[in-house]
Amino acid sequence: MEKLRELLRRMRDEAPDKIDFINQVKEILFELSPENMNPVDRVIWVPMEMVKANNYNPNAVAKQEMQLLYTSVREDGYTQPIVTIWSEQEQKYIIVDGFHRNLIARMYKDIAQRNSGRLPVVVIQKDINDRMASTVRHNRARGKHSVDGMTNIIYNMIKNGESDVVICKKLGMEPLELVKLKHITGFAKMFKNYEYSKAIKENIHHTDSSEQ
Repeated sequence: MEKLRELLRRMRDEAPDKIDFINQVKEILFELSPENMNPVDRVIWVPMEMVKANNYNPNAVAKQEMQLLYTSVREDGYTQPIVTIWSEQEQKYIIVDGFHRNLIARMYKDIAQRNSGRLPVVVIQKDINDRMASTVRHNRARGKHSVDGMTNIIYNMIKNGESDVVICKKLGMEPLELVKLKHITGFAKMFKNYEYSKAIKENIHHTDSSEQ
């Protein structure tokens, strides 16, 4: 341990090699850690140009909240990493959650410079449907979500062969919530063969009437 400490002391803090070396040490520690089932046990710093937004995030942040997020990162530093998956095809880290934490470093030069042009990320192993589900779970847990984005995710999950039962399980939705979401957005028209039960139809009709 002392040899490692001395080696790191000799490296200049701003040297990319030092950050990369520390990332490699974290990889080894993560591999041997009893907590390696938790992605947060391995936070690495990667160049901003290697981090890419996904094309399905349904979360939106108002201008005032973005300013508050900037102030938070400026004053406290990054307290939460950006959740990503590694894309072999694109050779980039694709964001699952944390798009706005990523955006702050791109919008404000002082943040980017302080972090040597890097972003803190954790990496999870998920296929596309599970990645979209993870994004929804993160957003809904914070109470921030958009109907349009949710509809887009559900559409893609169904297109990718996911059943309604699995979608509800992964997204933490009630069956009626899923059916109503399809109904109020006109989404159901795209699935004309979808059979709604009489009870569900009546419930939707009653809910719609009460909201008018």
